[in-house]
Amino acid sequence: METPIPLGNKRGTMKNAYVHGYDPRENIRLQDQASTLVELLHSDTFYPEGSRVLEAGCGVAAQTVTLARNSPAAMITSIDISAASVAEAKRKVAAAGCTNVRFQQADIFNLSFEPDSFDHVFVCFVLEHLSRPMEALHLLKRVLRAGGTITVIEGDHGSAYFHPDSEAAHRAIHCQVELQRRAGGNAMIGRELYPLLCKAGYKSVRVSPRMVYVDASKPELVDGFTRKTFTAMIEGVREAALKAEIMENDDFDRGIRDLYRTSEDDGVFCYTFFKAFGEKE
Repeated sequence: METPIPLGNKRGTMKNAYVHGYDPRENIRLQDQASTLVELLHSDTFYPEGSRVLEAGCGVAAQTVTLARNSPAAMITSIDISAASVAEAKRKVAAAGCTNVRFQQADIFNLSFEPDSFDHVFVCFVLEHLSRPMEALHLLKRVLRAGGTITVIEGDHGSAYFHPDSEAAHRAIHCQVELQRRAGGNAMIGRELYPLLCKAGYKSVRVSPRMVYVDASKPELVDGFTRKTFTAMIEGVREAALKAEIMENDDFDRGIRDLYRTSEDDGVFCYTFFKAFGEKE
């Protein structure tokens, strides 16, 4: 649900599959998402002292600060293909007072690191934007030492359900899924992490589903996730969805209203993330 990352193809040309855009409002949404989901996604994300960790696709550092704080004695290298994202990430990490992160502008499909350069690889909300996620996993395995681990976190827009239910809201969500598909990505890749990691040659693969359940007894999630993360994300593709004629104007707006309706006192919203772990032999 985040991390602007262009795609490489076998000829080296680039195609941008980040359908949410680079508007400053999108950066705010990413930060809202990260801060809201820290405990759910990262309560078990930490690395031992001296570990060499590669964060592939750091974007604007929405996850980097948590990585650095959870593992203050690890040495983290965070990369992104976007120079602007790397610059913003540097500012955010410096403002947070983290000193164990170094940044580098780099392409996952053209890594300059030597084999066995890292003990651990961390990838969060990146594979969903790639047309060739399997190839990316293979290339990341190359820079991982034998016995090293990879952690991958992805969402799955097909896992969204809510009360009151709404066909218009489901169709609005489908707009984002379809736009991402047309751009070469997969907004429902979370359910595929186990077979992807296995086929990429990782061993001891295990997947932990992390459901976000939101009702009125959790006001911080009502605001931080239902409104400011998920609904804001779907609302953000309105112009592109209408231009692509995936959905009519009035229907889309009705879907967004119905998504916001789930954040009222009698509403419920659910979404599942998937966190996968694998090892290199």
